[in-house]
Amino acid sequence: MTRIGFALLKRSLLVFTVVCAMVSTLTANGVSAAVAIEGKVEALAKPVSAAAVTLWWAGPGPAKQLAQTKTDNDGRFTLRADTANSDKGVFYVTSVGGEGQTTAQQSPGDALQLMAILGTEPPSRVTINERTTIASVWTAAQFLKQQQLAGHALGLKIAAGNVPNLVNLETGGLGPVIQDPLNSSQTPTLARLNTLSILLSGCAQSRSNCQKLFAAATPPGGAAPDNTLSAAQNIARYPWHNAKPLFALLDSFYPVPAGKRWRDTPIIPYLNFAPSAWTLSLVYSGGGLNSLGGIAIDREGNMWADDNFLVGAQSTIFAGFGGGLSKLAPNGKPLSPMTTGYRGGGIDGPGFGIALSADNKVWATSLAGKNISVFDLTGKPLSPESGYDFDGKLGAMQGIIATPAGDIWALDNGRDQIVHLPGGDASKGRILGGAGKSTDNALELKAPFHLAVDQQDRIWVTNSGSDTVTRFPTGDPGKAEQFKVGFAPRAIAIDSRGNAWVANTVGHPTSREKLAFIEAKLKAKAESHKKGISEEQKAAREWIDLYEIITRFPGGTVSWLGPDGKTLGTFDGNKSLIGAWGIAIDGNDNVWVANSTGRSISQLCGVRTDTCPPGFTTGQAISPKSGYIGGLQIVTDVAVDPAGNVWVANNWDRPDEGFKQTPDEALSTRFGGNGAVVFFGLAAPVKTPLIGPVQPPFAMGKL
Repeated sequence: MTRIGFALLKRSLLVFTVVCAMVSTLTANGVSAAVAIEGKVEALAKPVSAAAVTLWWAGPGPAKQLAQTKTDNDGRFTLRADTANSDKGVFYVTSVGGEGQTTAQQSPGDALQLMAILGTEPPSRVTINERTTIASVWTAAQFLKQQQLAGHALGLKIAAGNVPNLVNLETGGLGPVIQDPLNSSQTPTLARLNTLSILLSGCAQSRSNCQKLFAAATPPGGAAPDNTLSAAQNIARYPWHNAKPLFALLDSFYPVPAGKRWRDTPIIPYLNFAPSAWTLSLVYSGGGLNSLGGIAIDREGNMWADDNFLVGAQSTIFAGFGGGLSKLAPNGKPLSPMTTGYRGGGIDGPGFGIALSADNKVWATSLAGKNISVFDLTGKPLSPESGYDFDGKLGAMQGIIATPAGDIWALDNGRDQIVHLPGGDASKGRILGGAGKSTDNALELKAPFHLAVDQQDRIWVTNSGSDTVTRFPTGDPGKAEQFKVGFAPRAIAIDSRGNAWVANTVGHPTSREKLAFIEAKLKAKAESHKKGISEEQKAAREWIDLYEIITRFPGGTVSWLGPDGKTLGTFDGNKSLIGAWGIAIDGNDNVWVANSTGRSISQLCGVRTDTCPPGFTTGQAISPKSGYIGGLQIVTDVAVDPAGNVWVANNWDRPDEGFKQTPDEALSTRFGGNGAVVFFGLAAPVKTPLIGPVQPPFAMGKL
């Protein structure tokens, strides 16, 4: 090679190196990335030709159209784009119109609209069909408006991450999680997703079917949709509305043929009877999850849970093998050790008490351990092996919160005390209230269970052993006030306007029989306490008595207290509140209640009635009389994440066995509930972690 040739080669290599470095830098910084997707559009399990397929990128602002093409005669397409890709948004594809297995006169035209949310890194192959549409719409219900997907980055990422659990994006078939043993045959979700998909497929049969679907999918007080994508969004956002008329369309679209037993639908199985609401939920398990007490969502959308019992242990109410902490990713993937969860730091059988602080710490209280523990976000214990137990001065611990000021407050349910850790510093901790604490007797606590802090820096505490709530300024606990609520109050939450919402497990008993039964239980409890039995035995007896009360006399209420402490309303959720336990407020100030023995959750219209369906008033149940159901056992806590998903804690499965000294051997590991249940896109998103009153996600700052 000549000197000139060598110089040219050297220069070319230098240019090539620089270009490669630029491309690498641009891609790494999220400035540019090449996207190539091959796919197909299907309806009725048949190809759709001449459909307009568009690739979009969704972020905080309006969605950006990146590429568009049309499907060929086999319904196939190829999309290529150089796009401004980053971790602040997700890709999705839509399909509009096209010709399927119908005549031109029957063709629905642009009324047939489908989609698939692909995530932050789109797959190279994708199928767009009715199933991908339902999975995408339900998980992203809070961010979709017709074809426009937009929202804060974390919410979009969470929504996109859950789509593959419901549907296989490459094939358009069912995803792995919805087909696993906990979901396929144990919940109605698989059949609901299929049935919703079948309803959309009916529109592909004819225009008249489209009109029937659109009429049934008209939102409360709104106009009828004109395409299947908008129809699906209406059903997802108002799952309780027209539930039976929508189901009745199966008979219109796919009647059972004469002499046959089943409908000739494109996919199976489908629902055999109308649902109470068209919700989609999945049960997530693993990571040590067992008998979940309290749950909390961190800044990345991960769920943390207290585990009353250890997975696989033969726990009973009398002798529970204490569990630790569990952590799940927003898509349900276990992040903590599969059987044990996170242990150490004194954690031993935590109950309802779990909180995340602004300095990225996880705080938990233990019933069995009678202490307070703290972990970092990797699950590493930061508290000593004995936890913070104040030299044995604590009893069975329950609620705990972190305040915006950085303080930690925790409740001693067993000994009627409050623990205060200024700035989260246990060395400066103090115990308030309790018997013999003369300076703080104004607290008048009775089995304090849960607590919250309001916008005026006041702590609200529920007294589960009575029918009161205690409130005091954080700077002066001696100035406590008492407010009447329902009997056996559990969780409490503060909305954006400073109102307190309290879940009353027993409620407001009025019948003479119920009152007599409760009084008998209280008398028996007082007698047993005179016999000098242990705290553990007393607690076990109290749990059994409470369970018997709320199962023998189903009921429960929610109390609405104004910022001044005045009771503004008492609600029973159209009789759907059964053993009301956990409570949460969403970004629209709607109220969510976990119904323990009702095995359901209820949604109540909050103080901002403009965010409720037309005509609803504060405290009125939005959810059906049965509540929202699907995969729930006996539940405790409820929490809303930044995508508007509602997480619920399965606490007990077989109390009939757990209340025995020696349970049936075959069922001896079944006392604790199995997993967390996630209802997709039901609520208005919130900022997480919850530190103080609820805030909408835009308060999360720059994303």
